[in-house]
Amino acid sequence: MQSRQIQRGRPSGATTFEAEPARAFGGAVRALRMGQGVAQETLALQAGIERSHMGKVERGEHMPTLALILKILRALGCSSAELMAETERHLAASES
Repeated sequence: MQSRQIQRGRPSGATTFEAEPARAFGGAVRALRMGQGVAQETLALQAGIERSHMGKVERGEHMPTLALILKILRALGCSSAELMAETERHLAASES
């Protein structure tokens, strides 16, 4: 029986990052945050993450994990349905 070598990470050329949904999600987070009159630094502090990381999320440079999304939801005080609806609005606006 041959020993099969395990290769860590993604296959060469594979990516899981999609820019449009990331930008739409970030825009939704920014819109909800600004609608509440909360500074980015304050939201990041309440969510327990670095302000620079929150900036990357809002600019669509980083697609957050589920754990990070839940932290952001708690800090914003909104439901996942509200955040996803806002994300879908941003996505639809970018497609038109």
